[in-house]
Amino acid sequence: MEYQLITLSNGLRIVFKPVRSVIAHACLLVNTGSRDEKHGTFGMAHFIEHLLFKRTEKRSTNQILNRLEQVGADLNAYTTKEYTCLQASFLNQYLERSLDLFEDLVFHSTFPENEMVKEKGVILDEIDSYLDSPEEAIADDFEDLLFREHPLGHNILGTKEDLISIQRNDIVDFIKGNYLLEEMVIGIIGEYEEKKVKHLSEKLFGHLSAPAGRPNRASIPLLSAIQQTHKKPINQVHCSTGNQAYDLHHPKKIGLLLLNNYLGGMGMSSRLNLEIREKYGIAYTIESNYTPYSDTGIFSIYFGTDAEKAEKARKMVLKELRTLREKKLGNNQLHLAKQKFIGQIALGEENRMGLIISLAKSILDYQKAESMAEIFQKIQAVTADELLSIANEIFEESSLTSLFFVPSNEAF
Repeated sequence: MEYQLITLSNGLRIVFKPVRSVIAHACLLVNTGSRDEKHGTFGMAHFIEHLLFKRTEKRSTNQILNRLEQVGADLNAYTTKEYTCLQASFLNQYLERSLDLFEDLVFHSTFPENEMVKEKGVILDEIDSYLDSPEEAIADDFEDLLFREHPLGHNILGTKEDLISIQRNDIVDFIKGNYLLEEMVIGIIGEYEEKKVKHLSEKLFGHLSAPAGRPNRASIPLLSAIQQTHKKPINQVHCSTGNQAYDLHHPKKIGLLLLNNYLGGMGMSSRLNLEIREKYGIAYTIESNYTPYSDTGIFSIYFGTDAEKAEKARKMVLKELRTLREKKLGNNQLHLAKQKFIGQIALGEENRMGLIISLAKSILDYQKAESMAEIFQKIQAVTADELLSIANEIFEESSLTSLFFVPSNEAF
């Protein structure tokens, strides 16, 4: 994975990957998200992401929104538990315009009170919309149950009460404590020479300075498994079950990524989909997910099905997990699982925006980015014995936390 890492005089890092294309992509990734919020200000990181687009010292909201759109470019942003990201796609000649806008939004936003009021209303509607989608709501509620009161568990959107109470000084304090140059990486992918990227980056960002010494994140509690059932005004049963898992730096991370992909990852040929949906017609959607974080991870399985099929679906999920704990994958099964996973990763590189964001995350998390060959080598090195060990560590039934959303009129 050929790339250049440029470090500016102030320590800000730029990861650049040259490609032949008339379209370029850029991102500005900040190593902060909802897990860095204090109690009473849940929703802060996501709220700031919205407000960055509202007014800066030199641009109005309309000027911000039109700056790239008037040349056919696309500007967007998102917030996760540990990251905040601005991203833009544009014709090659508009690199300076895009980076200049990034610099303005991140370092010169003014957060006017009237815009705060309006944007709170927008996010309150977003929270209501999310609550109307049980398949989305259960994922966040499950994580809250898994981590119980820890900031990593709470919903990225926050709570209505906290959102309403956030003041401008809270925003300024959060940015001072978390938007640090040493915790940022700019990613650029396009048909440029490295010296041009370095010159523009130094010109637009080299003058910046920011305090160092980010506060430590709260440690992750080790909690016992718990099962909860919540009655909702819905028609189907929704279930999430899972466990805390390996962090970004754990040596078994690659193995669990492979095992998760085999069990319930992308595509219709996953084990859970074939055995539960295709064979028995139970559960329109069934999938598993593994998300590693800086100091922990989350493995989960989700399904939604009719109330009369829910218990059977649950037992079949547990049966599949038990099989993986008791029986090693055969040589052919393991080969096919690796082949599928490697192919999906290779196809993912065609998404150039996703690729440059992934490179920026790697620089933040590991101070480097591995080549595709190195990644594939690690996948090929995973053994059936290792997968069996992982399954017994993560899939043990007694350690699984489960959350059910059931129709209000159902006994469950």
